[in-house]
Amino acid sequence: MAGNLVCVGVGMTLGAHISPINKSHIEQADVVFSLMSNALVAQWIDQMNPDVRSLQPYYVEGERRNLSYQNMIDAMIDQVKAGKKVVGAFYGHPGVFSIVPHQAIKQCQQLGFDAMMLAGISAQDCLYADLAIDPGSYGCQDYEASQFMFFERVIDPSAYLILWQVGIAGDLSLSQFATTSAYRQLLVELLAKDYPLDHQVILYRAAVLPTQLPWQQRLDLSQLATFDITLDMTLVIPPARKMKKNEHLCQQLAKLVEQDTQANQKTKTKTKTKTKTQNQPRLWLV
Repeated sequence: MAGNLVCVGVGMTLGAHISPINKSHIEQADVVFSLMSNALVAQWIDQMNPDVRSLQPYYVEGERRNLSYQNMIDAMIDQVKAGKKVVGAFYGHPGVFSIVPHQAIKQCQQLGFDAMMLAGISAQDCLYADLAIDPGSYGCQDYEASQFMFFERVIDPSAYLILWQVGIAGDLSLSQFATTSAYRQLLVELLAKDYPLDHQVILYRAAVLPTQLPWQQRLDLSQLATFDITLDMTLVIPPARKMKKNEHLCQQLAKLVEQDTQANQKTKTKTKTKTKTQNQPRLWLV
């Protein structure tokens, strides 16, 4: 029998977020590879299938994360090659800030095996709900914190800016589990080009257990470097200025609306005239 791979998300909060189809895939798999953010959540997954293998031991302090990721991928693909129905169970959404599921699926497909991803409730979904943010109101910009620092980005201070994995911001080695305040100070200086230092920002952490409440801490941007930040925290920067209206483009759009209105009125007039003509009585010559 040909093996296959399905990467599923179990959501952020234990037991509350997993979908029936994702749970079914875990229960019916030949082997499950699990990567959870909490030991209790990992134990909960262990109870769903007799062969659950944690990917957590592949993380090694001081070893580049890219190597750890490839070792995880290799372990999953080896079981697929062995003809097994393999499930990769990941906390949150398996495709959000998660390299392993994307690469495992890609590499499986390149080898000719069936592989797919099924969504889960992500930390971002929780963030929108817990902080009462509607991304449609002002817009949102999402970046991994280190990537935001490594590359030149043009940000819009009139929209929300969300920086993920801020606890390891600036890790060029890709091998650290935390960075110091000196690294975050460089991030603060970068952000200060677009935001005042007294602009209030939010550190956020989603609830992992049903007994927990979502955590948030509001502080000035200037305080960010010295605050004790952990790997599971996300930085949310609310808009610092109002949106600037694009007057020229809005005028062009207004002209199009006016043209469409006039065209619709002409069409309605023609339709009424045609209908009136069709309803007139016909005279028959005898």
